[in-house]
Amino acid sequence: MDALDDDALQALLPRLRRFARSLAGDPASADDLVQATLERALQRWHSRRDAEALQPWLFSILYRQFVDEHRRARRWQRVLGLLGAQDAPTAPSPEQVHADRLQLAAFARLPAEQRALLLLVAVEGFSYREAADTLGVPIGTVMSRLSRARDRLRAAADEAPTPTRRLRGVP
Repeated sequence: MDALDDDALQALLPRLRRFARSLAGDPASADDLVQATLERALQRWHSRRDAEALQPWLFSILYRQFVDEHRRARRWQRVLGLLGAQDAPTAPSPEQVHADRLQLAAFARLPAEQRALLLLVAVEGFSYREAADTLGVPIGTVMSRLSRARDRLRAAADEAPTPTRRLRGVP
């Protein structure tokens, strides 16, 4: 196949980091995820089919890496639960989130599949077909997941406290 294009890879790093950060939730985990993605891509560079499809290929690897790590973490939590170990809280409760970050918090509560699709389509500018190919799902699944994600975000925005709603019960 073609040789490694350092410039193209470098140009995609900020987008990969942004996508990883939104999936992982914190910068350190996101950087680990990007590093694991790049390692896997370099190991499998010779197996690439289409020289023009670097971006979807890397995003696909990153997403699959995230899913694999998420599954591994869930299995580990079950093992710890069987052993009676307590697991430390990893994220702040929604009550601690500031009012100006309610929409971001609602986004964070979406399932990973819905977050990934929203990011690929709305932020990264992927077409539905590119997103479907990247995540390995049918295009109909992309459309239905996007619709559900948008509905959930709208509902969260409607439930956000406003000054009139907070004072409703006050005389």
